[in-house]
Amino acid sequence: MIETKGYLDMELLRFTTAGSVDDGKSTLIGRLLYDSKAIFEDQMDILEETSKQRGEEGINLALLTDGLRSEREQGITIDVAYRYFATPKRKFIIADTPGHIQYTRNMVTGASTANLAILLVDARIGVIEQTKRHAFIASLLQIPHIAVCINKMDLVNYDKEAYEKIKSDFQRFSAKLEIKDVHFIPISALHGDNVVDRSSRMDWYEGSTLMHLLENIHIGSDHNHVDCRFPVQFVIRPQSKEYPDYRGYSGRVEGGVFKEGDEITVLPSGFTSKIKSIDTFDGPIKEAFSPMSICMTLEDDIDISRGDMLVRENNQPNAEQDIDVMICWMNERKMILRGKYTIRHTTQTARCIVKDVKYKMDINTLHRDEEDKEIGLNDIGRISIRTTKPLFFDSYRRNRNTGSIILIDEATNETVAAGMII
Repeated sequence: MIETKGYLDMELLRFTTAGSVDDGKSTLIGRLLYDSKAIFEDQMDILEETSKQRGEEGINLALLTDGLRSEREQGITIDVAYRYFATPKRKFIIADTPGHIQYTRNMVTGASTANLAILLVDARIGVIEQTKRHAFIASLLQIPHIAVCINKMDLVNYDKEAYEKIKSDFQRFSAKLEIKDVHFIPISALHGDNVVDRSSRMDWYEGSTLMHLLENIHIGSDHNHVDCRFPVQFVIRPQSKEYPDYRGYSGRVEGGVFKEGDEITVLPSGFTSKIKSIDTFDGPIKEAFSPMSICMTLEDDIDISRGDMLVRENNQPNAEQDIDVMICWMNERKMILRGKYTIRHTTQTARCIVKDVKYKMDINTLHRDEEDKEIGLNDIGRISIRTTKPLFFDSYRRNRNTGSIILIDEATNETVAAGMII
């Protein structure tokens, strides 16, 4: 029981892989799982059997994540595949995302919650348009850490110059982007060089292995612990003999630190109160911070419902109806200018209208096209919307949780866009 508790309390790192087709994303994840002993015996048997049927020498580790039949037939990744594993230091959730341009929306989905992005570059080819596109998306989604893995070093005889050239090319391009923390690692996913174990064939490289980086990179400061934000998800009223008068407000802390006795303000009403208690599944606690799920009780009876937000008096989010958003369009049907959509933001749901398209982004050149107002599948652009009621938001750059939205088609209930509030 103690071991289980320890496992549950371990820090969780979410990371995503990105890169061009055939750069070895799925092989790298397979290698990480294989070398960290995170593959079960029955999975290994299936891998060996499938690899044998395909006439391949050894085990094809890419088959671990490429689960769709069409992915295995073409040897590419199409959908976002999530894999879970743990080492004694951390728990991990991997999002293996596709490299093709027509699956940009899938990459955005997989990367939206990531702490770290692994960007793969083929050592023989170097930095290409696809690399730049993925670096731009990582920058747009404000992924705090990026590991540029220069893969297939075995095919360039583990040459230091090939590694240094790609490193300087990427640094020159990324200087234009908002990327805070970049690490460069020369690897061979196929042979396991510098993935989990250090490579004896690249003794000129003095940095850490990929697994060492994943286990030790500091992610505690990735969350916003300054701006207190608590969107109410559900009001808990047991009305039982044990708790006849209990009224708790449950949800996830999306920013800041809340403590017992703190004064809070309720939006949109503006009423103030003090935190009486903070309850969790494991019992009461003295303070809560992002991204904990909790239930708060207040000293005063205030009318609070889903969609309201508890904040600090002197640190409040924007409360506006006219909002500028960078969106990635995810639907085959193009966005309709002046069209009406449902908008979801934290625990709030409202309706909105698309007022204007400011520009469309050419991801390859980072050029803003202000003439082209048509936004279709996989396009990224800046739009202005007006909502039917004020949303309580921060800019996405300040808080990824309170700065993100999704748009939903009212007729089909499909999610048509993911957006970052500017």
